[in-house]
Order: sequence, then C-alpha cells, then structure tokens
Amino acid sequence: MREMVELVIIRHGESTANRDNIYTGWTDVPLTPKGIEQAQQAGKVLASTGLQFTDVHTSLLQRAIQTTHLVLDEIHQLWIPEHKSWRLNERHYGALRGLNKDQTRIQFGADQVAKWRRSFNVVPPLLDQPDHLDDRRYASFPKTILTRGESLAMAYDRLIPYWVDEIAPRLLDGHNQLVVAHGSTLRALIKYLDHVSDADISKVEVPNAEPIHYTFDEHLNVINKQIL
Repeated sequence: MREMVELVIIRHGESTANRDNIYTGWTDVPLTPKGIEQAQQAGKVLASTGLQFTDVHTSLLQRAIQTTHLVLDEIHQLWIPEHKSWRLNERHYGALRGLNKDQTRIQFGADQVAKWRRSFNVVPPLLDQPDHLDDRRYASFPKTILTRGESLAMAYDRLIPYWVDEIAPRLLDGHNQLVVAHGSTLRALIKYLDHVSDADISKVEVPNAEPIHYTFDEHLNVINKQIL
C-alpha cells in the first residue's frame, strides 16, 4: 500500500423531505432543485482537489444516487464502479417517518425528539410491522433487514460490516474511495473513524453536500480530516 490513501464522504443534497422538515428514513424521495445545485457545487469543490477515485459507494435511495451521479459528472469520473447497498441507507425512523419535525416537538416535547434524532441508543417509535415488503430493491435480501425502526446504534451495526468488507479493503490496497450517503449513516461512520463516544455523537452534524476528506496512513489511521 502507498503511504497515504484518501476517502471522501458526502451527504446527499437537499431532498424534498429536508425542505419540508419531515422524517424520511427509507422513504425514497428526490432532490429539490436546491439539492441538485448543492450536489453540483460539491462536485465542483471536489474537482478542484484533483482527487481521483477508484470506486464510489452509495445507498439504494434516489437522493443519494442522484447526488452521486451529479458529483461524478462534475469530477469527470462517471465511469468508475458504483456500489449500492442497503447498509448505506438512511436510518429507519420507524413510526416518525412522514411526520413534521416541528410538530413532533409540540406533540412529544423537544427533549424527547432530541433523543430520538441525536442520541446513539434511543429507538424511535416503531412501526407495527416492517414496511417495504413488496419493494423489489430489497427482494433479494433476508426479510430481517426490513426493520420497524432504528436507533443510530442499530444503523451503526449494519453500516460497519460494509466498511469492513467493502471499503476498508480497497483503501488498504491504495485505492481512493468516495461514499455518498445520508446524515445518520455518515454520522455512524464518523463515529467509527473519529472514535466519537456514544455521548458525544449527539453533537456531530453532517450538512447536506459538504465533502468531508479523510487521509489515512497504511494502517487506516486517520492522519488528516477536513471539510472541503
């Protein structure tokens, strides 16, 4: 492996749910016009670095996939292999999905909503039964992946095996990697990479379409991190 290898992680641009301030999770919503512009701008910022990637990893949700393609177009790397995984999907918000965040603060109290949204271990109100049972994108996976709701810890537990199996080995081989995903799953990855405590992860925010650049040594120790 060469002396240093690079990873860039990007949260998708503004989605219609971000715009409308509602919980989304695995609901498949598109980017807004603003989100498209944000993704293109993220690509322009990334292009200015000259970084070359061997692979890109994203979720099965269109807001991340759209952002991926817009970024790759700006950096003239649409041709690189694209790996999609449910493990990179946003955290499943259970019965909160589709609700307005401000309305839930009125209904349940700001403290409770803060715990649901920002804490590591607190699980949101669960659906009565898993959804997406008839969604073809998940048909080839065990039904057990179709949860009724997730804490950030649960999202962390499904994300890290993807890091270990699919991303880290490519980095160890000296290949720069790009990850385009979601706020919660990227918070989980940042927790892992930066050794953030369960308590302090509540303070970590990942803005839409702001590339975060990691440089690793040959053992995948972080030697530099910056927001581009």
